[in-house]
Amino acid sequence: MIEAGETSPTNGSVENGGRAGSVESKKSDAGSNAGNRPDKIPSPVTSNKDNPTADTRNMRRIIAEDPDWSLATVPLLAELCVQHIVANFQHNSKVLNDLLLKHKTKVLERISTDLPLKVTANLVDDEGFWKRCSMARWRICDVSAYNGSWKRMYFERNLQGIIENFVPESTDVTELNEVLPLSSNYIQKLDIQQLLPPVKDTPKGPDDDMSDGDGSEAGDGPEIDHFDFTPVLPKLPFLQEFHVTYGVKDCGMNFEWNLFQFTARDCLYLAKCVAACKTLKVFRLHRSKVDDEKVRVLISYLLDHPSLVHLDLSHNLISDRGARAIGKFINNRSHLTKLNICDNTIRAVGAQAIAHALIKNNTLTDLNMRLNRLGDDGGQAICSALLRNTTLTSINLGSNDLREPTATILSQALVQNSTLRKIDLSCNPLGSDGGKQLQEGMEENEIITHMDLRLTECGQESEYYINQILSQNRDKDRQRRLTDGNDKKG
Repeated sequence: MIEAGETSPTNGSVENGGRAGSVESKKSDAGSNAGNRPDKIPSPVTSNKDNPTADTRNMRRIIAEDPDWSLATVPLLAELCVQHIVANFQHNSKVLNDLLLKHKTKVLERISTDLPLKVTANLVDDEGFWKRCSMARWRICDVSAYNGSWKRMYFERNLQGIIENFVPESTDVTELNEVLPLSSNYIQKLDIQQLLPPVKDTPKGPDDDMSDGDGSEAGDGPEIDHFDFTPVLPKLPFLQEFHVTYGVKDCGMNFEWNLFQFTARDCLYLAKCVAACKTLKVFRLHRSKVDDEKVRVLISYLLDHPSLVHLDLSHNLISDRGARAIGKFINNRSHLTKLNICDNTIRAVGAQAIAHALIKNNTLTDLNMRLNRLGDDGGQAICSALLRNTTLTSINLGSNDLREPTATILSQALVQNSTLRKIDLSCNPLGSDGGKQLQEGMEENEIITHMDLRLTECGQESEYYINQILSQNRDKDRQRRLTDGNDKKG
């Protein structure tokens, strides 16, 4: 008899047996199902032996700090050589001429513009390099003024800057002495726009600061000499143009009259240098307060100069005595073709001396005497010389207080002269009668193509007829040039 709470072994065994049988049946079912399915691919991480990447010690990791990083190819050996040459060009520049053209071009495109001139001056002729040097140094570069040569522009402006900022008795001449031999073969023109005087401390009196500025233009202090061109011009064998102004730019509140003095010693040194420069063709000394004594010294050294063809002494203080010296110079003692003496103080006597020289001169083609004080006496002398002169093609007599008597003589010259093509008579009170005289002369002239009659009071009618004749003469001149050109081709 089985008491309550006890389990029948038979029942328990039956139950356990039933459970075991169900489990075994499930396993057998699973086994049969597994036999029917394909085997699973083993996991790659189940064994370090089968998956070498599972061992982090054998992995190669790349960490890119730059988001744009990429694996670059190794540069060519030729490129590495070019980089090395560029980096060491200052110390080994002679290798440049041994390179192939394509490699030489790369080197010249990369070398620094700050290299010393002693390295690049006689070695580098590439215009691209000198263009880079010029653009890096100056903001405005007009290469057309230098015949399109960047190298010439660089050397001319470099020497110009050294001279313009040279302070006598203060500036070290070492830089100038080093640059001159390196620049000599490339300089054809010097345009010196200022010359600084030496720095001298002059004691001031107690009342100097209260001065009202009524000092004369001759100078409120002792004369001081400027830069001496003696060591410069003889070392420039190809110099053809020389422009110089004895003055200071942008002096501001430091203005003094003696900063603008062209001293006697300055004049003597300059005259000797210009005379010794046998290749010089153009000499321009303007805005320098050149008076009669100094121009006479200049002319005495310029007589019979073998190559000078253009002389510009404009905006100075030349009067009759200086004009007589100029007249002697153009009286077949020079080869001048162009003379500019505008804005001086030449009067009738000086004009007569120049007119006398014009009669005998056979080279001068362009004469500018604008802004002088010729008056009718001087104007008539010049116009009378035009009756016999056979070389002048252009003359400027503007602003010289010329009136009807001068117009009368000029009218006769218009009839007889066969070479003059341009006349400037502007700002002269010729009057209506003077205009009629010019009109009569122009009616017989077929050569003159330009005549400036602005502010001459010659009358609208006369000016209109003269302009009509000038237009006809220009058409005839154009036709003549076309005919001559066709004849030369034929």
